[in-house]
Amino acid sequence: MFGLIGKKSSSVLGVDVSSSSAKLLELSKQGDRYRVESYAVEPLPANAVVEKNITDVEAVGEVLKRVASKSRTSVKQVAVAVSGSAVITKVIQMDSGLNEFEMEDQIALEADQYIPYPLDEVAIDFEVQGPSESNPDQVDVLLAACRKENVDVREDALEIAGLNAKVVDVEAYALERAYELIEPQLDSQGEELVVAIMDIGATMTTLSVLAEGKTVYTREQIFGGKQLTEEIQRRYGLSTEEAGLAKKQGGLPDDYETEVLNPFREAVVQQVARALQFFFGASQYNAVDYVVLAGGTASIQGLTEMVEEKTGTPTLVANPFADMAVGSRVNASSLSNDAPSLMIACGLAMRSFD
Repeated sequence: MFGLIGKKSSSVLGVDVSSSSAKLLELSKQGDRYRVESYAVEPLPANAVVEKNITDVEAVGEVLKRVASKSRTSVKQVAVAVSGSAVITKVIQMDSGLNEFEMEDQIALEADQYIPYPLDEVAIDFEVQGPSESNPDQVDVLLAACRKENVDVREDALEIAGLNAKVVDVEAYALERAYELIEPQLDSQGEELVVAIMDIGATMTTLSVLAEGKTVYTREQIFGGKQLTEEIQRRYGLSTEEAGLAKKQGGLPDDYETEVLNPFREAVVQQVARALQFFFGASQYNAVDYVVLAGGTASIQGLTEMVEEKTGTPTLVANPFADMAVGSRVNASSLSNDAPSLMIACGLAMRSFD
């Protein structure tokens, strides 16, 4: 069985391959405090990753090689993630007297009941969650399965970069782990909070809702910052690279704010409101206590205030590094700018301390 949820590991790099960039993060820990030892972000060629599927392994591998070199890390073991839509998860009940090997055997025998793919095409893993509420003699076991090809392409790309996949996680669980670092920043921490994390990437937006720190709902939709880049290109006759840089660094004509940025901000706010309405319609919840904006698009000026106004919910931008020390190899201001887009990489790097 492949370590899809992954067992205890020594130091691992968190590597997040999104549709527009590869991100690498290395953490260390002293006592209760984390420290960022190294990090790097590199853009990916267009269409090397489409809707979270790696379509050009060679190109992604070369970018990962550059990102590892740029970070100056010496660690070779990596935790990566597959997207939630690629993974089937199910909680099953098993006899509490079974050890891990016996559970593994039993799951292998019964897996075809839970998984709609031929078993030789899937990677399966499981994690004991704790005693079952319905039967004290049983435990709840989280079963996770995804097509082997999703795991294989990530391993292959890492191999090109001279890196080794130690843990393959699920994006939603990595985000959940990183949320532990965000929770102390919320005013009502410690209460039974329901928090919506909107991860707005280049082409995909993922809503993850956490209740008491556990993921209760995720939904992906096609929408992202690439739409703003394309509009800048179209209006000002720039290349993709020039538009991407101008979006980050400024220097665009005076009408940019009113003609381009404002309509895009309004589109983002609409997406957030719509995603929350889907969640309310599909669950027993009718409100969330906080909205946390993550992903590269989260840093857009004025977005937090607009989301807060539209949803009537306190909103903040994700920064999992707010209380971390920073190593000498790390540019602290770059890290702060990139922080919202490093949530998944951070949750993966935290696997070093499980």
